[in-house]
Amino acid sequence: MRVYLPATTTVLQRLLAEGRLEGPQTVFTVTPQLRDFYELSDDGEELEYAALLAAARASLRLIDVDPGAARRRVVLAADVPDASVTPIEDEGADAGAARTTADVGLVDVASAHLDVAEAEEDVRAAVAVVLEADLGSEDAQFVVDQAEGHELAWYANQEIGPVLDLL
Repeated sequence: MRVYLPATTTVLQRLLAEGRLEGPQTVFTVTPQLRDFYELSDDGEELEYAALLAAARASLRLIDVDPGAARRRVVLAADVPDASVTPIEDEGADAGAARTTADVGLVDVASAHLDVAEAEEDVRAAVAVVLEADLGSEDAQFVVDQAEGHELAWYANQEIGPVLDLL
């Protein structure tokens, strides 16, 4: 099953150094709740993109507690065993939120998605207010929306090391 794992540049460095991220992990994927939320049952690509965007928002929350991470959202697209994934069925959770018990190895990562340099200022501002946005602040949500307006760049897993070297 394809999952989208929110991360930071610190997490990417650990993945490269250790070759895997130990489970369990919170991920985002196409869950029944996500299908219901978007009222789509057939458009897999659109639902996958929605899961990726939810993971990118979760990356903002991770950056908030990782002062050493670059101010760029990071999402890993990885393939894990279907049986290892359980949707999070909580009213407060994002519709595509799930848990995987599987370790995520570098070989399981299909691609990495990162913000480009032009997004850093907006991401920095969004990190400072993402929790307020989660709690319903419209002003904070506007700031988060600015960061989320930046498209994430796509990198193959063999490009992760060189991308980190450029940061």
